[in-house]
Amino acid sequence: MVKLGFLIIMNALPSISAQIDEKNILKVIRNNYSSLGPFFISMTSNWFVGAYKNYNDIDKYVIIIYLINKDLLFYRRNGINIDYDTFYKDRVLEIEKINISDISKDLEIPKESVRRKVAELEKMGEIKKIGKKIFLNRTAIHTAQAKNTLSELCILLHEFNKLLKKDKLSNNIFDLNEINKSIKNNFTFCWYQFYKFMFIYLNRWKKEVNDLETFCIGQVVVVNAAQNKEFKPSKSTMKSWREEIMGSDPRGVNAMSISEITGIPRPTVVRKLKWLIENKFLYINEKKLISLDMKDSTFKRTAKLQEMNMLSLSHLVYRLFNQIKVINSQ
Repeated sequence: MVKLGFLIIMNALPSISAQIDEKNILKVIRNNYSSLGPFFISMTSNWFVGAYKNYNDIDKYVIIIYLINKDLLFYRRNGINIDYDTFYKDRVLEIEKINISDISKDLEIPKESVRRKVAELEKMGEIKKIGKKIFLNRTAIHTAQAKNTLSELCILLHEFNKLLKKDKLSNNIFDLNEINKSIKNNFTFCWYQFYKFMFIYLNRWKKEVNDLETFCIGQVVVVNAAQNKEFKPSKSTMKSWREEIMGSDPRGVNAMSISEITGIPRPTVVRKLKWLIENKFLYINEKKLISLDMKDSTFKRTAKLQEMNMLSLSHLVYRLFNQIKVINSQ
């Protein structure tokens, strides 16, 4: 910055033209889903598996990150940015004016279930209630610390960046370290955007499959299909990928393997797989192996849901990637 009398000249203003239009981001995702989709599916599947393994209950984990997000929202509203290391520095998190009804409404979990799960988290020592205030202890904060998901999100953004360069929508490709550093330096902004996306994503799928453990189990089957080396979609578009992956996995996966991957007890896995099969999300062959093969109205509903989720993802990428791009254009 150079100061001349009353005139202040900024030597390094962020470049507005460096931003990528959100419509172009959605177009890139739709047209290149065969490249981006496996990274996105793997990231979300691993997030669900990690969420369950923390408390043997995904909703409990979601309640914890909901409370943490209230802190992120406070920083967002007040234009405050906290970096990654400072945010996770040993402390107790205080959230004001939170009640069971708010959590129930926002997370679409029945009020009595929220009350019971909050009581269980309090008994575990993860949270403490004093009046309408809730305090999260250091263990709860570090349990939800962004580690693996942050790394996988950086990979997703890096792969997206390569497609932008290919389509001549960006002049350069940021390496993983640059992306990671930028997100960590602008952590409260970036992770607020990520949680905002996840809450929308969670609630949409919960309406479709009843509960998040069921979705977690189904996602393992989707990942198994997407990572099948024999699956080679003829086109890169999302529509083509969605159609061609159905029934593409000749191997399938069994209930025991799903239980081992997710940590969900085998009897629960078997019961929820039965529901997914009966409702035509999955297919089971004579060898009791499960594969992805949606049928009829189920395929149409989930196709519509995927379109909505990709629109939400494009908004997340728009926020995060432009934050990285504008900062690195200075």
